[in-house]
Amino acid sequence: MPNQETAENNAPVDLEALRSWMDDQGLEFGPLGNVELLAGGTQNILLRFTRGGRDFVLRRPPEHLRKNSNKTMQREARVLEAISGTNVPHPGFIAGCDDDGILGACFYLMEPIEGFNPSNGLPDFHASDPAIRRRMGFSYIEGIAALGALDYQKVGLEGFGKPDGFLQRQPSRWMSQLEGYAAVDSWTGFNELPDVKRIVDWLERHMPDDFSPGIMHGDCHMSNTMFHKDSAELAALVDWELATIGDPLIDLGWVIATWPDKDQQTVFVIQPWEGFPTLDELIAHYGERSSRNMDTIAWYGVLGCFKLGAILEGTHARASAGKAPKETGDFLHAMTIALFKQAHRLVAEN
Repeated sequence: MPNQETAENNAPVDLEALRSWMDDQGLEFGPLGNVELLAGGTQNILLRFTRGGRDFVLRRPPEHLRKNSNKTMQREARVLEAISGTNVPHPGFIAGCDDDGILGACFYLMEPIEGFNPSNGLPDFHASDPAIRRRMGFSYIEGIAALGALDYQKVGLEGFGKPDGFLQRQPSRWMSQLEGYAAVDSWTGFNELPDVKRIVDWLERHMPDDFSPGIMHGDCHMSNTMFHKDSAELAALVDWELATIGDPLIDLGWVIATWPDKDQQTVFVIQPWEGFPTLDELIAHYGERSSRNMDTIAWYGVLGCFKLGAILEGTHARASAGKAPKETGDFLHAMTIALFKQAHRLVAEN
């Protein structure tokens, strides 16, 4: 196991620059201890450390920045700061830095989350009791409902998104995403995807008349959650990079698209699964905790399936061009087909 000096030398950020910035902010004092890299590589970098008896987690974009990396990091910091003190389980915001000259990118500091991600395996406490897993499902949906219930203007997120025409933009946006893959000559195109036009036509014809704008997480499947190690309660919704102001029921539609219910295939696998609530139970539980109109929830489910499929198909397109592993591309292509078939089932039922 590397010692502290080795860990500091291998840290993907300039720790001396971080120390100096923290001094300027008055964020504890003294050396950085227990430096530990939680994630890195092509993903966002998470670095845990202690200073002055306090634990911190630094989050910044990957070493090789993408086009919008700094803007995305600033948006994450803004939404976490805005929901501080609310009943939404989330990483506690400490401070953010918009100056990309300090560490080579914008970054922020947050409180560590003492918990686990269920997609990485369940601890014995959770794996041994179906009743615990049932409560996990309901706690998860309560967190999403609590987020959707916040008044985004009161918490300071005015201008954070563009709610006007938000739903009207969705079908064409994700259809354009799919059509963009046509630039890859070897992509199989729409030939293997189940009647995409019918899905888009249905979404446009059955679009909800109106909605009340609110905060959306944007990617709230179970892989983006942390649960307490000693209880069934949700510790935090994590990875807020797609958060915006829109229709919060789209988050529930994401649940419909990703919940492994009724023999539905899903990318996000949790074992053991016995005990988790059914999808219908989750939807009902959300409705009991929300003032939103649930009459058109099937529309959000169809959109969730279509949107997720359009995103996953991008890896298949890259794999077709030799820019991603073929096995991964084939697997996600199969998931896209399954998602579009699920969308058709929801259309047929509604």
